[in-house]
Amino acid sequence: MAFTWHIPTKILFGAGKLGELHKEAPLGKKALIVISNGRSTKLNGSLDKLQEELTAWGADFVVFNKIGANPTEPVTQEGVDFGRANGCDFVVGLGGGSVLDAAKAIASVIPQKDGGRVWDYIMFGTGGKKPLTEKALPYVAVTTSAGTGSEVDAGAVITNLDTNEKTAFFGSYPTLAIVDPLYMLTVPKHFTAYQGFDAFFHNAEGYISNACNEASAMIELTAIEKLAKYLPVAVNDGQNLEARTQVAFANTLGGFSMDVCVCTAEHSLEHALSAYHPELPHGAGLIMLSLAYFGHFVEKHACDDKFIAMARAMGKVNADKPEDFIDALKEMQAACGVDNLKMSDYGIKPDEFPKMVQNTRAAMGFLLQFDPVALSDDDMLKIYQKSYR
Repeated sequence: MAFTWHIPTKILFGAGKLGELHKEAPLGKKALIVISNGRSTKLNGSLDKLQEELTAWGADFVVFNKIGANPTEPVTQEGVDFGRANGCDFVVGLGGGSVLDAAKAIASVIPQKDGGRVWDYIMFGTGGKKPLTEKALPYVAVTTSAGTGSEVDAGAVITNLDTNEKTAFFGSYPTLAIVDPLYMLTVPKHFTAYQGFDAFFHNAEGYISNACNEASAMIELTAIEKLAKYLPVAVNDGQNLEARTQVAFANTLGGFSMDVCVCTAEHSLEHALSAYHPELPHGAGLIMLSLAYFGHFVEKHACDDKFIAMARAMGKVNADKPEDFIDALKEMQAACGVDNLKMSDYGIKPDEFPKMVQNTRAAMGFLLQFDPVALSDDDMLKIYQKSYR
């Protein structure tokens, strides 16, 4: 047993916690508020509440509202330039995982003095592999959805549309995270499902990962149990605050899982899908791949005991074979109304799969080493093919 546990982010968790930001020690004089290019933070009231809290701090602020569903390098770099031009000395990301990822990268890159762009600090694929030599700006992550766990980890996902790479940026941990389920009540049903399954797979992948340890297993099985029980409730009754709170907690646990463990190549395979088809929500892509991906390791008997343990955590208390996990996963997807997702609905074609296999290796291949048994190119191709509808 070996692990490193260092999660320096302070977390304010629970309904109403955004309203307690002003009680924390101020982090600077001028905030760069990073939000999406949609209207969700205005409609759910979180932007107004955040501005009220920053005013109580005595902090000025400007708003950068251009982050899309998959943050791209040019837009993220625009946020860096905007923050510098406005003299911002701390960053607040307000929104879902894409916003938190972009804000994390922006907070990390603004202080750098070597003239580099965001992509220059990416360590994979065509990234420039430059080190971040200056300390990041203080960063507050206020999550208004439950999917990525980005509020408590140091990673972000940035897309390069020119090269069709969707890969990891590693910056600094948020200084402060606020997880307030009150601002998740208005997330639409299908996005609640997509985001919740992203959180589920962070934990399920971590648990079958060969990097799994006793610390991460404790986190992952708890999150799996809560998501199996409460995600269908949150999807079908979005105003259920208890369900939203439990899903939010499991999502944050998924961030912890990535701090003390590592995801596996299901995420790499999906990033290749949505790198070529950015309109595909990340969680939806993971759902599409999941039965074939996990089924591959069930067929290989790679970690039967772990699949049985996950099935039991998902409510199949008498599970005694790894296939019970696949059955539980099918039932959970049906309960959330996402059991009939089709790649073809997003313009994905089977003749793209070979290049996606190569993209998986080039852009996010580092996760392949954590699969319970190694995936060959042919294995990955077959997972794509079995997932296609």
